[in-house]
Formats: sequence, structure tokens, C-alpha cells
Amino acid sequence: MPEKPSAVFLDTATVGPGVDMSAIEELLDIEYYEWTDKQDVAQRIANCEIVIVNKTRIDRAAIEAAKRVKLIVLTATGTDNVDSRAAQAASVGVANTRDYCNTSVVQHVFGLILGLTQHTHRYDALVSSGAWQRSNTFALFDYPIRELAGCNLGVVGYGSLGQSVAELGRCLGMNLLISARPGATDIPQGRLPFGQVLRQSDVLTLHCPLTEHTHHLLGAEAFSVMKRDAILINTARGGLVDGAALVKALETGEIAGAGIDVLATEPPNADDPILGTTLPNLIVTP
Repeated sequence: MPEKPSAVFLDTATVGPGVDMSAIEELLDIEYYEWTDKQDVAQRIANCEIVIVNKTRIDRAAIEAAKRVKLIVLTATGTDNVDSRAAQAASVGVANTRDYCNTSVVQHVFGLILGLTQHTHRYDALVSSGAWQRSNTFALFDYPIRELAGCNLGVVGYGSLGQSVAELGRCLGMNLLISARPGATDIPQGRLPFGQVLRQSDVLTLHCPLTEHTHHLLGAEAFSVMKRDAILINTARGGLVDGAALVKALETGEIAGAGIDVLATEPPNADDPILGTTLPNLIVTP
């Protein structure tokens, strides 16, 4: 039997409990860590050929010090936590996971959309407070419910996830607005300029990677041109959205609501502006 390549998985805790690693173990001589702090990365990858990682950041210094590493594999779609330029310079391959959790992510996107348009959590709180029992109209109408049919669903990032979200939106009778790459001047057929998608979307959902060009793609300027009853959904990368600008837009009514599943830093910093508010039109999930 040929010797298995040496490998390390730096943050198994981030993929959740009960994941079957047997297929990996058939191929690799692997060592597991539930979590790896920044100061321990270089030491833990120093003597292996393959690094498996989800959230832990692998910077230039760690890559340059790891002379045996040939491949860094991410158990997610994004690669922004790995210094790809340093990896390329060191002839280290970087591979992400494609078609990742499409069904789960699509469900979560629409769970957030429905939470913000049907106000289920707010109505549940009203019922728990006894408001329904006291109602003379046999119902409660405190929060207006929006039907999705006929609404414009703007999709930024039209890869596998974006296409799957669009497919379900189409089934619900939503009009699709598929954004071209932000800043693009040559607009492919079937796409719309990013600015037009911003202005016309009733629901805007992000599925693009975080790069130097998409960092804070949604900031004060973007929120100022969106519809006042628009909803933003971000299940992609926290850095796509300027958190402080989002909170201000929600507080001032520039947009109607937001469903956020990702933050700029994870685990979150205590001073993250999105976590420093209790706005009723903001849903944050971990």
C-alpha cells in the first residue's frame, strides 16, 4: 500500500457534529482539531501536505512557513479566509466546495424572506401576550403581510446557489432580476446592471464571493437607492455588507428589513454593529 498523504483538518467543530469522516480517512493520514487559533495555524500545518479548513484564516506567513503543503481544501464555497495570492506564489493549490448545501441554503434564504414578509415571530409574540384573545375582529392585523407573487427578486451572484434561489422564487411567482457582475460594462444577455437590480428589487439576495471588488458591496450609497420597502438577504459572506450602514438604513427606513446569516468576523466581535441592535425588522441567524 502506498503511504497516505499527511493532512490536517483545522476546525472540525465549524462543520457541526456527526459528520462522517471515513471517506477522508481512507485517502489521508489525517489529524483533527476542533478549532485552531491564529497563533497555532503555522505550527499545525507545518508538517503536512494537505490542509482542510472551513473558517480558520490561513495567511501569507503560515503558507510561506509550510514548506510541505501542496493543497488547501475548503469545506465551503468561499476562499476569502485563505491568502490565495500567497498560495499561488508558493505553488499551493486552493480548492473550494462546489454545489454546497444548495437545498439547505435555499430553504434558509426563503425562511428569512418569509419571516420578514409574514412577520411570523412578531405575530407569535402577540399571541403569547394575549392580544389575539382580546381581539374583537377574530384576527390580528398589526403587521402587514406581503405576498411574494409579483415581487421582484434580485439575485447577485448567479452560480449554483443563486440559480437555485431563483428557481424557487420563480415557482412562487416572483419576477427575477439577475445582476451582472457589479461594475461590469459588458452586460450578458439575461442579466441587468447591478445598479438597476438595486433600484428595482423588492427582495435582494446575495450569493457572490467576497473579494476586494465586492467588499462592502452593500453600503450607504447602495441602501440610498434601494426601495424603501425592500428586503436584503445575505447568506453569502458578511463582508459584502457594511454592517453599520445596514443598521442605519433599517433605523431610518431606507429599506424595510434584512435577514443576515453571516457577519464580517466569525465568531462575531462583541462590537459588531449588527449584533448591537434589537431592531424588529432585522433577523440574524448563526
